[in-house]
This record gives sequence, C-alpha cells and structure tokens, in this order.
Amino acid sequence: MTNLSASEANPGPPDVLFVCVHNSGRSVAAKLIFNDMATRQGSELRAESAGTDPGRQVNPMVASVLESMGLDSTNETPKRLQDSMLANDPVVVTMGCAVDANLCPAINLQDAQDWGLPDPASLPADRVAPVILEIKARVRQLIRALTI
Repeated sequence: MTNLSASEANPGPPDVLFVCVHNSGRSVAAKLIFNDMATRQGSELRAESAGTDPGRQVNPMVASVLESMGLDSTNETPKRLQDSMLANDPVVVTMGCAVDANLCPAINLQDAQDWGLPDPASLPADRVAPVILEIKARVRQLIRALTI
C-alpha cells in the first residue's frame, strides 16, 4: 500500500481538484492515482477530491480495484466541495458532471474539464476496473501535461 507523501501529510491547496457528485468513486480514484504517480515521478504536484453531494464511504468496488493496484483508500472519506479547495486556482477535473449539471454544479466552475466517465455505483462489478484504468490513463496524460 502507498504511504502518505510529505505533501499529503501537510496539505496545502491542491494543484488539481477532482470533483464528482458523491466523491466516493471516480474522484477518489483519480486523487489517489494522481498523488501516487506524481510522488513516484518525484513531482510535488498534489491532487485533492471532493463532491457536491458527498456519499458516506468510498465505493467498495472502487476500493477493491484500487487495492489491487497497490493503493489504499481506507483513510479516504467523501468530502464536500469547499471554496477553499479552489484558493490556489487548481486544475479542476469533473468526472462525469456534463451529464447532469443540476446534480453536479461543479461543471460550472471556471475552466473545469469534464472527463465524462460513468459512475461506478451504477455499473456491474466487472465494469468498474475498466473505468479506474481509464482514469489512470487520463491521470498519466494530465501529469505529463502539467510537468512539461
């Protein structure tokens, strides 16, 4: 399992903010994958995640896929999107908010990009891992874009 990096132990405003409605699947996965990749590359970039209507816990199917990738989500708790998370003008990535802007008003945040990914909560178990792997591929591209 991945240990907390120094930037996670003493967090400031994030460089990247992943947002979805419940902050219990896609955005948590993106945050953990991003922070792990950035740390492994020696980057000090840091991501955070939040939701507009946070759930109660991380989706167990997502947690299982993350665990199979060596990422520990046991300390993750869904969080509500706060203005303070936007203080450092982070790159904002919504995870599928363009589908319903009423449920996820974060799509209206300045310069937010939407990855348009399906919600794992609505998927059968065998379709969750492909969503997480797509998140990993997109995170890799995002880190590359931020570090060149």
